[in-house]
Amino acid sequence: MPRMEIELTSKQSDGTWTWRAAGAKLPKGSLDGSLLSDTYSIGDIIRVETEQFVDGISVISVLSSREKKSSPELLEVVGSGKEEPLVTTSLNKKKQRRGKPRSQKEGRNQRSPKNRERASQKKPRRARTLSPISTGKRLKQKHIHRDAVIASLPDEAQFLAKELSQKGISGLRSMIEEQNKVAASSNEPPIPSELLLKIAEQIQPQLRTADWRDRAEAALKGMQSIDLRDLRSVVVASDAAAKDSETRDLAEELKKGLTSRIEAEHTKWLSGIEEALKEDRIVRALRMSSYPPKAGAPLPEEILTSLTEGANANLTKETYQDRWITVLDALSLSPVRERVVPESLPENPEKELLDAITELSMKIPSIAALFGIKPTQPPKKSRSREKTSA
Repeated sequence: MPRMEIELTSKQSDGTWTWRAAGAKLPKGSLDGSLLSDTYSIGDIIRVETEQFVDGISVISVLSSREKKSSPELLEVVGSGKEEPLVTTSLNKKKQRRGKPRSQKEGRNQRSPKNRERASQKKPRRARTLSPISTGKRLKQKHIHRDAVIASLPDEAQFLAKELSQKGISGLRSMIEEQNKVAASSNEPPIPSELLLKIAEQIQPQLRTADWRDRAEAALKGMQSIDLRDLRSVVVASDAAAKDSETRDLAEELKKGLTSRIEAEHTKWLSGIEEALKEDRIVRALRMSSYPPKAGAPLPEEILTSLTEGANANLTKETYQDRWITVLDALSLSPVRERVVPESLPENPEKELLDAITELSMKIPSIAALFGIKPTQPPKKSRSREKTSA
């Protein structure tokens, strides 16, 4: 049986005693007064054998006792022995403002003609590839079911459950370890971590199911507006969280709603690509083709052909090289990236274009080969600022 040190905190009229872990607020509970002799009093620290139950810890037997806590030592403040006024005042001199006059600062911020010319010649940075499809609102749930589970637990377990719901088992273990380090530095007894973690493991499944139910009800309420990624995560979690008939019915309703939502988003996605192609917005069409709401659903051959022809027409020797970079970036995740063959290549590729192709070479290997670039893993990007010479 686990052993621990407890501190007696009060004696009840029915003969029972209340206790808490020595040097800590938790765990706590009560024990039968028949286990103690008449010599014990409030504040005594004793060693006991315990047994763990779902509703708390029960003391089985008393092993030994310790001396009653002594009163804390007080430090006597003796002072310096000098007679000094009770209140002293001092005036701080006003600090002089450092730096140049405002007129000089304003002149420094104005760019010289040479700097303005250099700024105008600076090439724009290539934008990150982003999904043009609206992702919807993020899921925000209330904590009705989770709070109800915590409130149903014994008082001594509620604090533990709150910490567990926020930090998980690993976070709770780290918190106990930190508190035990502090206790050790103060020569205090440690918190019984094994007992607390055992209680936490028994509480965790209830909290997990309650938290999923809070998320599931919020997802069902916002089925048509919540981000598809959040909806999918709730449905996937239902396999482990739905344990009874009520939660299983909720999970089934979520699955049907998600299927219907994905079909609607897929139809909208196809229409969006077709509309972008009609408006000759090939970059937007390529980006949209890269993010299908319905995983694994192929594009119709007609759309694939239009995307390929549109990309080919935008990759010629007459195309500005900045445009090449934009089109290739949009093409790199598109399902037609292996179909595209540029109509012609720039006569004198600039370094920025070659760097962009090298970075994307693993995704567009056939196009990279046309420039004599072997597919390689892109290097890690450094965010060092560009320096310009005077």
